[in-house]
Amino acid sequence: MYILPAIDIRGGKVVRLTYGDYDQETRYEMTPLEAAMDFKAAGAEYLHVVDLDGAKDGKLMNFDAIKEIVEKTGMFVEVGGGIRNYDSIAAYIKCGVSRVILGTVATNNLPFLRDMLEEFKEKIALGIDAKDGYVCVDGWKTVTKTKGEDHARRAGPMGVKTVVYTDIGRDGALQGTNLEVYRRLVPDCSCDIIASGGVTSVDEIKALREIGVTGVIIGKALYTGKIDLKEALAAAKG
Repeated sequence: MYILPAIDIRGGKVVRLTYGDYDQETRYEMTPLEAAMDFKAAGAEYLHVVDLDGAKDGKLMNFDAIKEIVEKTGMFVEVGGGIRNYDSIAAYIKCGVSRVILGTVATNNLPFLRDMLEEFKEKIALGIDAKDGYVCVDGWKTVTKTKGEDHARRAGPMGVKTVVYTDIGRDGALQGTNLEVYRRLVPDCSCDIIASGGVTSVDEIKALREIGVTGVIIGKALYTGKIDLKEALAAAKG
């Protein structure tokens, strides 16, 4: 299992949202590149980067900042947020992004998801952001009638290698992650599951490792010091 420190970018700055609410923002006095370099210095090899402006507007709003992270850290970087057409996917992969997360477009347009999987294969991940069990799209503003767990179970047979599953109700709240949903997903899905949303302690990281998730995204708990990244990395390895 591996750890993915999270860098959420809004207006070129590093921020964290609570419950995915753009009106509940905490801004940090560092550039996205500085945050990435700090994580790398602590031993991280993977990064989870989200363009929050893009997620809301459906455009690549912080592309240059993300490209700089990729080029100057050399880390495995997965990116999500507003990636809703071929050109956006191709631009990220061309600049060296290791994995592109499709959320809104993958929910609304399954044929497009299949086409992108056929061309880019494991470089495409399915992002599932669930609120009360149902998939949210458009920067978490719209709740669909699609159940998140059903969406995840369909992913493997479609050719998806990796699913990033976020429980929005836990995200940024520092109240613990939803271990039960991962206990159901891991044995039922034929793809790798990355856990996201509310991870607050090293004990949770150990529990997720025992459940069998492939990766764990940690955000606010790192920025507030509730989790030490070096301890998290050690816990992930067992």
